Amino acid sequence: MPCLASAHPETGFHIWFSYLAFYSPAWYRNSMKLRYIAFAILTALAVSCVSTRPVEVPDNLTAAELIQRGQEASDKNRYDVSIQYYEAVIERFSYDIDNIIAAEYEIAFIHYKQKNYVQAKNEFNRLLARYNIPDQELLPAQYKVLSNIVMGKIEEIEAERTKK
Repeated sequence: MPCLASAHPETGFHIWFSYLAFYSPAWYRNSMKLRYIAFAILTALAVSCVSTRPVEVPDNLTAAELIQRGQEASDKNRYDVSIQYYEAVIERFSYDIDNIIAAEYEIAFIHYKQKNYVQAKNEFNRLLARYNIPDQELLPAQYKVLSNIVMGKIEEIEAERTKK
């Protein structure tokens, strides 16, 4: 390997560059290929750093805080984490039907966003069945309306699939 120490820094660089140009593999000399390889390596590293471990949901959070954290995770496409927060609402606040319905809707909507239409449809049907009681006016109406809208979209998607 040539000595990089020389009287002129440019000369040393020129010798090093000449070494790379003639003695290195072809993929190293092609700057576009090098960029693609670097991008692929960085992408692989970024993907490998994504964690799918369960998060520890703090015990001292209120239902509103859990729902907020679930929405924040969902906004970042961290759906598994989001579902964990919503399931914590259902477990910890089983006496609060308004928050249970909100959490069940959000879980069903996440499955819809993930294009898991069969599971989403089952969850929306289960949620809508809650509204088939005499005291349905005591339940939050917005989730019934939203669930019916999403169910209509799922049915449109299923109809498109059967046409093909």
